Amino acid sequence: MKRYPLTILVTDGDTRPALAITRSLGSKNHRVIVGAKSQPALAQVSRYCHGRFAYPDPVNDSAGFVEALLRTIRERNVDVVLPVTEITTALVVQNRAEIERYSRVPFPSVGTFNRAANKVEVLALAEKLSVPIPTGVVLTRPGERPQWPTELRFPVVVKPHRSRIMVDGRWHSTAVTYAENEAELKAVLDAKDPSEYPILLQQRIVGPGVGVFMCYQHGRLVAEFSHRRIREKPPSGGGSVLCESVPVVPQAKQYAQALLDALRWEGVAMVEFKMDMADQSLKLIEINGRFWGSLQLAIDAGVDFPALLVQTLADEPMPVIDSYRVGVRSRWLMGDFDALLMRLFKREDELHLPPGHAGKLLSILRFLKLWQKDTYNEIVRLSDLKPAWHELQRWFAA
Repeated sequence: MKRYPLTILVTDGDTRPALAITRSLGSKNHRVIVGAKSQPALAQVSRYCHGRFAYPDPVNDSAGFVEALLRTIRERNVDVVLPVTEITTALVVQNRAEIERYSRVPFPSVGTFNRAANKVEVLALAEKLSVPIPTGVVLTRPGERPQWPTELRFPVVVKPHRSRIMVDGRWHSTAVTYAENEAELKAVLDAKDPSEYPILLQQRIVGPGVGVFMCYQHGRLVAEFSHRRIREKPPSGGGSVLCESVPVVPQAKQYAQALLDALRWEGVAMVEFKMDMADQSLKLIEINGRFWGSLQLAIDAGVDFPALLVQTLADEPMPVIDSYRVGVRSRWLMGDFDALLMRLFKREDELHLPPGHAGKLLSILRFLKLWQKDTYNEIVRLSDLKPAWHELQRWFAA
């Protein structure tokens, strides 16, 4: 691999992680080329973006996306390809052999990636490794009656085996849903597409999320990070809109490392747990073998995952990074505002809010704390203002 600076291609330019990657690598004098299905995209208007290109929507035209990607790689002499979302990452690792004729891909093999993306396989691996998982049952086909474990109680969480599934040449996005009783469960299952099976029925875990973020080089852990979610969109659980760097929970690190070691992981990954308030134990939720939404927080706290991922391509072993600033907060302001609007204008039963949730007045007061110590605005940066203006325009247009 040639020495720095490198030409690095980043996909999914309209996402927050793509902006974080562009700012990180562009500020280190790499030449960053950002692709998106429509232009201009969020990361493409950053001062750290050195080039743009458009590609067909990978959801509906995977072949066209790969063709545009390969053409850009060849024409612009790209050294490293960094996909961002689950779909583009899946397509890149599927086409690794062709891409790596010209460039490098610091992600795991397609088999390893698909295994990590399959929730049923991940839970089976967790059981083998004695990693705790929620109580649940697997339905292998439509119409199957669940063999209900005696300890499984409503409400239950209904999870398709993958978040994104290829159906007839197009990617189908699945959703995690909830059922409060037998009638709701039947209605939810009747609405599921057959491609979503096997489906997990799991006990709903009430408690805070515990995410462990890791980077691997040649199967060896070289960096770790953790944060706590303070607010999410949607409020019942989703992407972080306000989060804070915290020390890695030793037990969570042990479990996450056991899983990724067993998978012989390469590159970045997020392993998500929940702390079950019923028995004060961690329960595995899923593995995401790609960049995550709150990536900018890790960079602000001192773990620059995009730069580290590029460094994993070197043959020399990297030093391990196991310390960072704790108490740093990252706030996605527009996402936080959306979450507040949902809290104010949707019914509580629609949002599936957990016990002990904040009331509407308290939600407003918490949102209005706009300036706090060690809190960074994820999108608004004085050194790079165009993305914030772009996001604001898009929000009003939507």
